[in-house]
Amino acid sequence: MAGAVFYDGESARRRMVSLNVTPSAIDIHEGTEWIASWPSAQVRRRDAPDGVLRLTRRGASSLARLDVADADLQAAIRVSCTQLDGSERRERAERILLWSFAATASILLCVFLLLPILAERLTPLIPVSFERRLGTAVDNQVRTIFKGRTCEEPRGLAALNRLTERLEKAHVPPLDVEVAVVSTRVPNAIALPGGRIYLFEGLLDKAESPDELAGVLAHEMGHAAHRDGLRKMIQAGGTSYLLGLLFGDVTGGGAIVFVSRYLVDSAYSRDAEAAADGFAGRTMVSLGRPAHPMALLLKRIEGKDDEEGGNDSGIPAFLSTHPVTDQRLKALEKQVPPQSGEPLLDQQEWRALKEICKTT
Repeated sequence: MAGAVFYDGESARRRMVSLNVTPSAIDIHEGTEWIASWPSAQVRRRDAPDGVLRLTRRGASSLARLDVADADLQAAIRVSCTQLDGSERRERAERILLWSFAATASILLCVFLLLPILAERLTPLIPVSFERRLGTAVDNQVRTIFKGRTCEEPRGLAALNRLTERLEKAHVPPLDVEVAVVSTRVPNAIALPGGRIYLFEGLLDKAESPDELAGVLAHEMGHAAHRDGLRKMIQAGGTSYLLGLLFGDVTGGGAIVFVSRYLVDSAYSRDAEAAADGFAGRTMVSLGRPAHPMALLLKRIEGKDDEEGGNDSGIPAFLSTHPVTDQRLKALEKQVPPQSGEPLLDQQEWRALKEICKTT
């Protein structure tokens, strides 16, 4: 049957051909010369002008095609080529779905498996100066979360600085951290990358002795010394970027906000918490003070949170980000100095620190 134009895909030559359509193939002839045979199962339709049935062969050059204008020939081809309509779109959709699933699985694998490993390897390689710059960016967002309400009553601030200095000098070389108190009822404490530590007013309210608060502060110093905040920031930033790829936000504009919230809301790993506990215990014992008062504070928070029905800021309390296990409590209770040292703060300093958020 005549009535078709053939392009071989290798040249621009337009060839008038005749077709022999059978249930198994379309045989293409130019005069008496046989050109090609297209298996019916491999024939696909492409977009074409009105009245023209444009055909391609699956696996052949994308430029090779048959343009069939004859209505009877078109009808015969439609009967013979059962996969002519819709199959290409279906196959394309299946490929897109398969690749989308593979991409999603790869991103989730990176988030939950590879990123923690990468964060662990990268953290020691990042200069402290760069960590401090990253910490400043996060600190700005954290201040926004808490509306920048830090407590700076002069006598309380002096007591806080004295307590911080004593804990810093318990190590060789001395630590270099910045400590501030945030005015919020949440009983919490966080350590940001670069050595910035926030104690929350709610934690001060529940502390009954300098040793209790000093243990928590030393614990956060442990996170700072071990660079846990930086490690979490790398992991959270990578997660934010990968989830941006997954959901279409690849600009990175919300990364710092996401990371800041993550640092405030999420818990460290059990290993990181145990290491910070060990750091706090060694710090307290070196000053002649026991580590177990911190455990007493944590248990007191645990008991009172349920009674008070949570907090007013929507941010998890200290135990949500620093879960207390029996193993942690027992380890803290075992760290007792052989000899008692002088109190970290006297009674007057302790009262001033407790009232650091009060204004006259």
